[in-house]
Amino acid sequence: MSAETKPEYLSVERGMEFIGDAAGFLSLLQTLHKTLKTEIPEISRLLQLNDVPAANRLLHQLKGFTPVFCVDALVEEVIAVEKLSKQGAPQAVREAFARLSPKLDQLREEVARHLKAHQISVG
Repeated sequence: MSAETKPEYLSVERGMEFIGDAAGFLSLLQTLHKTLKTEIPEISRLLQLNDVPAANRLLHQLKGFTPVFCVDALVEEVIAVEKLSKQGAPQAVREAFARLSPKLDQLREEVARHLKAHQISVG
């Protein structure tokens, strides 16, 4: 995928409109990248342990980020998985997150590419 390829899940336009300035946007993108890097594997781990309430807390945090930075389809999917994690059976939540997590991984990669394009290192 080339650097010029339009991101599938990251919406720079939405983020800039919401935040209003490039420095603030890039700063929050760094936070999003760190959050995705740590929370995607942690949610998977918690769901494997059937700790759906703890996974829900992390999904709830992700749900807060997505309307600012993501395209509608991903926002809707994050909201649906977070809602399911409030009341769904552990197996159903695991399966839903298993479908969502590759998209979140791709979002993290898109965020990293955007940050690198602006000479901001990602850890």
